[in-house]
Amino acid sequence: MNTIILPDTDRTHGRDALGSVIAGKANRASVDGDERKETGIKLVGGSPSIDMWQYQDKLVTPEEAAGLVTSGDLIFYSEFLLFPKAIDAALARRVEKLHDVEIRSTCFTQIPKAIEADPTRKHIRMSDWHFGSVSRRLHDSNLCNYVPLTYHQAPRIIRKYHSYDVIFLSVAPMDARGYFNFGLSNSLICSVLSKAKKIVAEVNKSIPYCLGGNQESIHISRVDHIVEGDNSPLTEVLAPEPTETDRQIAEHIMREIEDGACIQLGIGGLPNVIGTMIAESDLKDIGIHTEMLVDSCVDLYNSGRAAGARKKIDTYKMTYTFAMGTKKLYEFLDHNPTCALYPVNYVNDPRVIAVNDKVIAANNAIEVDLFSQVCSESIGPAHKLGTGGQLDFIFGAFQSHGGKGFICLNSTFTDKAGTVHSRIVPALRPGSIVTVPRSIVHYVATEYGIAQLKGKTTWERAEALINIAHPRFRDELVKEAEKMKIWNNSNRAAL
Repeated sequence: MNTIILPDTDRTHGRDALGSVIAGKANRASVDGDERKETGIKLVGGSPSIDMWQYQDKLVTPEEAAGLVTSGDLIFYSEFLLFPKAIDAALARRVEKLHDVEIRSTCFTQIPKAIEADPTRKHIRMSDWHFGSVSRRLHDSNLCNYVPLTYHQAPRIIRKYHSYDVIFLSVAPMDARGYFNFGLSNSLICSVLSKAKKIVAEVNKSIPYCLGGNQESIHISRVDHIVEGDNSPLTEVLAPEPTETDRQIAEHIMREIEDGACIQLGIGGLPNVIGTMIAESDLKDIGIHTEMLVDSCVDLYNSGRAAGARKKIDTYKMTYTFAMGTKKLYEFLDHNPTCALYPVNYVNDPRVIAVNDKVIAANNAIEVDLFSQVCSESIGPAHKLGTGGQLDFIFGAFQSHGGKGFICLNSTFTDKAGTVHSRIVPALRPGSIVTVPRSIVHYVATEYGIAQLKGKTTWERAEALINIAHPRFRDELVKEAEKMKIWNNSNRAAL
């Protein structure tokens, strides 16, 4: 905490001298009792603390914060649901005064006003470390680009190769010791803060206070400016309703989960239904070490299944790097010592993942080919999602004692014309992104079963995958496997 040394002549009446300094800033914010109570900042000895003095001294308007951005700057917005709305709106009002500015974040969940104000990208560009639906739509309009990464390496990439001119950081209100909590996400923030020239905190009272872990907060002494936002409620992200196929795949996965397993669940209806099934099962001492914390994790905890007693690290804790869900999840996280928020270079590091026994990682894919290459990011060259932590957790689960990493997908999909296609294909479509290479893929699961691929030859992999493909497409896949020389006489004969 910063210390202010008062001049010798003021030391006897230091409190009065400090009070006069604050009184001189009365045009910005009152320090009477009512105002202090509303800010939620604890005062010491009936007078403003040193932290409160710093708070008032650093308080600026959204327009003043946006004015810090100059042409050529690389700026960062808070990740996922933590969006600096007030500053973004102010920046949008001055985009025409700027050029060659780039905004980056991790998984934008709303379109920045600054991007809407510049639809031709003449002044501002946007890039994302992880694509969600917002960035995907903007990408399709040539308004956003992706930053390829292996998620656990991202903080190291930033520290080695990036320098940010300004970070606009959405935070919970300052606590009694002068700390602003990052709330729902801590994946890349710490690395960006270490390389940021200017740090601006936008306070939102709706953000839950999420305990660490580590590096989940920033002290006011490190913050250059503070903006008090409009306290907008956090966006609620509803899990898709699971399909019957999701339930069938989840049932296969459930048979692989043992007492004391440590689980990671990805995004979508399938991971959520797995969480629900575990909550309704008789499994014991399940641990949670996951990139993303979701609503089903709350259900797991409330059911008594997810005590985490057998975890080798962060015992009795739910370890995560970001959270997305509904108000139920946000209220559960607030000041909850059961949950531990860490940077992604800890949570997603395969070496850390592997410390826990019986790690179960379940992640979705778009397409798997007969060579066992997994595409989870694109349909051909059309970008859909980011790599995220899929590769991290598939790799880490295999290294875990008794661990299993599952790539899960429906065996088919139906296109807009009503034609049914197989998601297990002879070869990935041209332009498809390989998310998990064949050398790392472990298990693949569809509604027709599970294929374990480690240690298998190319023809054994092809056969195992064809056996869990939709029956309608199996004979065709056999013929294609023969053409590609990954079929063997000992396999069933091609028709």
